[in-house]
Order: sequence, then C-alpha cells, then structure tokens
Amino acid sequence: MPHISKADPTKDDIRLLYETVRIAHQAKLEGSHPFGALLADKDGNILLEQGNAYEEGGPAMHAEAALMFKAGKLYTPQFLSECTLYSSAEPCVMCTGAMYWTNVRRLVFGISEAQLLDLTGSDEQNPTFALPSHKVLSHGQKDIEIVGPVTDEKLISAILADHKSFWNK
Repeated sequence: MPHISKADPTKDDIRLLYETVRIAHQAKLEGSHPFGALLADKDGNILLEQGNAYEEGGPAMHAEAALMFKAGKLYTPQFLSECTLYSSAEPCVMCTGAMYWTNVRRLVFGISEAQLLDLTGSDEQNPTFALPSHKVLSHGQKDIEIVGPVTDEKLISAILADHKSFWNK
C-alpha cells in the first residue's frame, strides 16, 4: 500500500510557489488559463517551468501535464523521484497521473481543487473534478509527499488574483 504523507511548506516551498504565480500570470497575459507549474530538484533549483497552454494545445494542455511530459523526456525516473512538482493550484486527475507516471514523488500546491472550483464555477473551459490529488495518489503504488493547500494568506491572494479576473468573464 502506498504511503501518502502530508507536510507543511518550507520557506523554499513558499518561494517556489510564488514562482508558479509568476508563470501563471504570464500564461494569462498570453491568453491562456492562469495556471503555472515548475519542476525543482532536491536542492530547490528550478529545472523546468510551464504555464497553461490551453490556447496552444487545447483543453488537455494543463501546465502540470505539459511540464511532466517534458520532464519525462529529459530526466530518468530515478532522478525525478527526488524532484518536486510545484503548482499554483492542485493538479487535476490527469496532471496528478502525469506526475505519478513520470515518478515525481513530491507535490507542493497553492490552492486546492475545491478552492479552484469555487472560482471557476461552471465555466466550460475548466470542468473541475471534485477529486483531490491525495485521493488519486492513494490508489497508486508509490510513496509520495503532498504539501498543500497552503495557508499563507498573501500567497493565496496572489494565486487568486489572476483567477478572479479570468473566469466567467
């Protein structure tokens, strides 16, 4: 049975989540959905960044999945097992699966899937699942650490800013 542990964010986690906010904002400026993700090594060095690419690749081009596809081509599963996926919002079922299959063993996210659903409502461009990443991962075979959603109010406000001005325009 896999072990899914929950942990509190470190100062480095918060710093890197702010980077996902920057990436999400850039995605929004480019006409895409305001989501950002990055992959960091075990020392907190950013290896890859990815904004949502909805306008480029359609509804399945979520930031996290696109990032994991790139990471899976560039790095070995052994290397990725020591990396962390950072995401401005909790990854959906598809993105959580991409993380699982590429062998990333640590996930840090800002707002939860439930918080995102509150923002997007019934917007047809983001039919959010009500299925948290820890539930998805609990059905796998790997030990994975999850950090999130965060409680840092300043960070949450930064994440929500682009979403509030984007959905249901």
